[in-house]
Amino acid sequence: MGTTEDFEEFARAQIPRLYRTAWLLCGDRHHAEDLVQDTLANLMKAWGRIDTPGAYARTALVRTFISQRRRKSWGERPTETLPEVVERAGDVELRLALQSALGELAPLDRAVLVLRFFEDRSVEQVALDLGKKTSAITTRTSRALERLRAVLGDGADQLIAL
Repeated sequence: MGTTEDFEEFARAQIPRLYRTAWLLCGDRHHAEDLVQDTLANLMKAWGRIDTPGAYARTALVRTFISQRRRKSWGERPTETLPEVVERAGDVELRLALQSALGELAPLDRAVLVLRFFEDRSVEQVALDLGKKTSAITTRTSRALERLRAVLGDGADQLIAL
């Protein structure tokens, strides 16, 4: 571990997973790509000192997301035309509703839900990644799910199909 080749191999293997997590956090393809790029750039700087690069990358991704959301310029999206929408398998309306509902949550609440339920991480792992106590993660998870259910209404039952 520590060579450029090792880092490149690690990055190629982890990009799909990091991108999926980033997209769930951001809800936008371009922001997700930027988030993964920023995360990998930071990871490369610390590459020789990291014992568990997978965990470090996920933690760095979430912390970078939360940090970016705090900036005033985060919400700016200047465009002249709308991007093409790619049709994906599954219930598109439900996926869009989930994306919209996640977008209404605070960045930390969104990060907790994505890590817990889409990354299938334990409360303890999420607490460690975010530098919080397990009781705080449990409380945030409960409250964020409550808000998510309120936004989604009857669509919340269909999320299991995702």
